[in-house]
Amino acid sequence: MAGRLAKKNVKTMEDFARAVGLSRPTVSKFFHDPNSVRATTRTKIEAALKATRFRPNIFAVNLNRKHSKIIGIIIPDPTDPFYMALSRRIEAGANEAGYLSLVLSSHGQPEFEERAIETITALNVGGAIIAPLGIKSHRARLKALGDRIPIVFVDSPLDDKEPFVGTDNHQSIPLITEYLCRSGERPTYFDLPAVNYNVVERRKAYVATMERFGLEPTFAATGDCESWDFERVAYEAAGKIIREGGFSTRTILCANDRVAFGVLAALNEAGAKIGIGPECDYRVAGHDNQPLSAYTSPSLTTVSQDCDRMGRLALSLVFSKIGQVDPKLGEPPIGGRILLNGELVFRKSA
Repeated sequence: MAGRLAKKNVKTMEDFARAVGLSRPTVSKFFHDPNSVRATTRTKIEAALKATRFRPNIFAVNLNRKHSKIIGIIIPDPTDPFYMALSRRIEAGANEAGYLSLVLSSHGQPEFEERAIETITALNVGGAIIAPLGIKSHRARLKALGDRIPIVFVDSPLDDKEPFVGTDNHQSIPLITEYLCRSGERPTYFDLPAVNYNVVERRKAYVATMERFGLEPTFAATGDCESWDFERVAYEAAGKIIREGGFSTRTILCANDRVAFGVLAALNEAGAKIGIGPECDYRVAGHDNQPLSAYTSPSLTTVSQDCDRMGRLALSLVFSKIGQVDPKLGEPPIGGRILLNGELVFRKSA
């Protein structure tokens, strides 16, 4: 049979069904769920696939369903290591549950976010996990998409009502701020460019913590910028501050690690000694625990976000809304808004 099948010209699902001697609906049923057909039929189809080397258009198979087995993922920056790790975790979990995943990027621009929304709408995805721009997002389009399919927002919320999984900035920022206050001079806050609601919430959390300690919040003059090129923006702003006399305190708390990378580069270039101890000029800390944070000079003290758990919980929430519980992901979390705690990571910079 294998030799006969190998000679057949199999290009479409119909060609394959005829070659294997089964009906088109039976073959389609197998590709939707191999366990939905009898064991003998499954063995026959698997042998035919091997002989003919036929591979169906899985996107076409999915689009023929009322709700496709595709999970749409939209992230704001495909080069950011945090979003790369988060999307990989979601992709892996979706694949284990028998779903395809489609990762699109808004590239920090609302027009690209709208185009990504249009794409996953056209593909009739079963659900979507979105890290929104937030401040610049087209809310009406995202709300309309949420009326059609299950959506869970990650990292930065769209508002205080939509399903969301992310780090609790009002736990993680106080954690690092308190450590810096107790272990040395009060920290000056080096802000993120104004790109999403994490910027707003982390700044608020820093101010509230400083006020609780009876200390005056101090901010680095970073300028008015909305670029996602955090390292460059921070490097240029920090260089300007150094040339104009330096930071107002010897401790700098950066809103995220990518900002800290730019600050570290500017300080190192200026010949400043960074680290713990009276011989050091500055302490620098970040937030996120990016993979490169362990390899900066010096290695960066920061707060770790659990992107693995964030991705797993977001996917579990989406599946629960679709009506599926995947045993590998566990029971879906209770509630639509989940805030995860950060953990201090002590290194040499602070």
